[in-house]
Amino acid sequence: MSATQESGAGAVAGIAEFLEGLRLGLEAGLDPASAMARAAPALPEHLRDLSERLGEALEVLARRWRGEYREDEWGFDEDFAEAAYPFFELLYEHWFRVEAVGARNVPAHGRALVVANHAGSIFPFDAAMMTVALMKEHPLPRWPRFMLLDWAFELPFVSIAMRRVGAVPADPRNAEALLSRDELVMAFPEGSKGPRKSFAERYRLQRFGRGGFVEVALRTGSPIVPVAVVGAEEIYPKLGELRPLARAVGAPFIPVTPTFPWLGPLGLLPLPARWRIEFCRPLDLSGYTPADADDRALVLDVTERVRDRIQEKIYENLIARGSPFL
Repeated sequence: MSATQESGAGAVAGIAEFLEGLRLGLEAGLDPASAMARAAPALPEHLRDLSERLGEALEVLARRWRGEYREDEWGFDEDFAEAAYPFFELLYEHWFRVEAVGARNVPAHGRALVVANHAGSIFPFDAAMMTVALMKEHPLPRWPRFMLLDWAFELPFVSIAMRRVGAVPADPRNAEALLSRDELVMAFPEGSKGPRKSFAERYRLQRFGRGGFVEVALRTGSPIVPVAVVGAEEIYPKLGELRPLARAVGAPFIPVTPTFPWLGPLGLLPLPARWRIEFCRPLDLSGYTPADADDRALVLDVTERVRDRIQEKIYENLIARGSPFL
């Protein structure tokens, strides 16, 4: 066995010992932070600080879930989001190993509409990883709000958590209201068509609807920041669909992947594909007026410009990323 393999085996053994220690601590009645601290020595050294942060986050999440939270009209709770952040940061750094470039292209102040390709199956991992990228890489980070299809808000427990971390039903009125308050808003114009693509069609952008996001940007005077996300297409390689299950839960689709449903709930664990996210330079629409949102030719032209820019950058970043897993 090579030194690298021995190191990897030791890390896995340490994590397993940590999880067992955490279980015993919780069963003994310790609070999450104390149980984490007691089990942490079993972890590889570079993960010990992260375990302390996760323990503190669990404490905050527990308090929030008991009703001790403050939220806006869409359910966003900044304290809850900050408590959940270490979990997504763990995915960002150690599972997906995300490389993000161009974060400074996102305005540090004022309204802006961040528009990206959409993938990652039925879970919004792309929105989560873009959020972490902005929080880690931007010199003046702020929480973005991201648009999700209505069906996602009908899922018990999951919908509550998504609202608390910034998800908003994908409605132009919601986007306009948030932008009018100078918020940073994420939109995914492909809708469910993006993550619904088969693995053979990965990274080929679907239609961007009828340009609703451009109309919103024109009405609110918001710059559009195109974003290319590479990596989300490989975490759940879609081989087919479970249509009866999708109808039962009201989802647009439930994918069949190499691990789901064959491995049961474990099959929902995303594959550890490497990600690369590029935030492009903003498209400045300040020369237009809100009345231009009614100009269909203009709206469709800007829509295609944004789509072409994202598609171009997707291909560039696929080359820059290289192998998705190694």
